[in-house]
Amino acid sequence: MRIDLGSRDVARADDAAEDVPSARVRRVGLRLLGSFELTVDDREVPLPLSAQRLLALLALADVPLQRGHVGGVLWPDKSESRAMANLRSALWRVRQPGVELIEASSTALRLSDDVEVDTRLLVLGLAVEQAEVPAPGLELLSDWYEDWVLVERERMRHLQLVALESLCRDLTETGHASRAIDVGLRLVAMEPLRESSHRTLIAAHLAEHNVGEAVRQFDAYTYRVRVDLGVEPSSVLVEMCPAFRRRLEPHHPA
Repeated sequence: MRIDLGSRDVARADDAAEDVPSARVRRVGLRLLGSFELTVDDREVPLPLSAQRLLALLALADVPLQRGHVGGVLWPDKSESRAMANLRSALWRVRQPGVELIEASSTALRLSDDVEVDTRLLVLGLAVEQAEVPAPGLELLSDWYEDWVLVERERMRHLQLVALESLCRDLTETGHASRAIDVGLRLVAMEPLRESSHRTLIAAHLAEHNVGEAVRQFDAYTYRVRVDLGVEPSSVLVEMCPAFRRRLEPHHPA
C-alpha cells in the first residue's frame, strides 16, 4: 500500500528531524608508547588485557588483518578453534558505548579511523617537525614481551630513527642548523652506535661552521665504536671534514 505524505506531513517530519540532537563526536586516543592507555574524551577507559592486545595489534597494522592471522598472533599456543573463541571474546570486551573502535567483517578486522594512535602521530609528526607529537625515544609497550611486540618495537624504533634523520637533514639543508643539531642530539641519544645518525648531527655542526663541535662528536663516536664494536668509522664519515682524517693518523691520538 502506497502512503502519500502531504506537504503538511512533510513539514512536520522536517521539523522533527531538526529537533533530534546531532550525535556528538567523541575523541578517542590510543597510547602505545610507554604503556597502553585508551582514552575517550580524555578519560581513561580500562580494558582487560585480551582487549588491549587486540587493539594494539590492529593499531600497529597498516592494513586490515584476517581474523585467523589475528588469532594466531595473539594466542599462538592455542588451537585454531580456541584462538577464534578468544578473539570473539576480546571483540566483545573491546566494545564501548557510543564508540566504534574496531571495524569488523566476517573475515577481517581493522582499527577504526576515528582512533588517534600515538605511534602514527609520532612518525607523521616527526616528518614535518610538528611540536605536538609524543616525544621520540619511548619504547613501544615497554612492559609487554610477546614475540610480536618485540618485532613491532624494533620496527617502531627504526621508523623513529629514519624520520628523525630525514628531519635533521632537511633542517640543515634549509638553513636551520641549530634546530637540526637539537634533533641530531636526540638521534644519537636513542642509538649511540648508529653512524648515519652521527653523520647527520656532524653535518649540522659543520653547517654552523662549528668544526670543534663536529670534531668532538667524531671523537666520541670513534671511541664508542672502537670499544663496543672493535671497528673504525667509515670512509664516508671520515671524508666529511679534513680534521677527521688527521684525527685518525697514527701519530695523532683520536
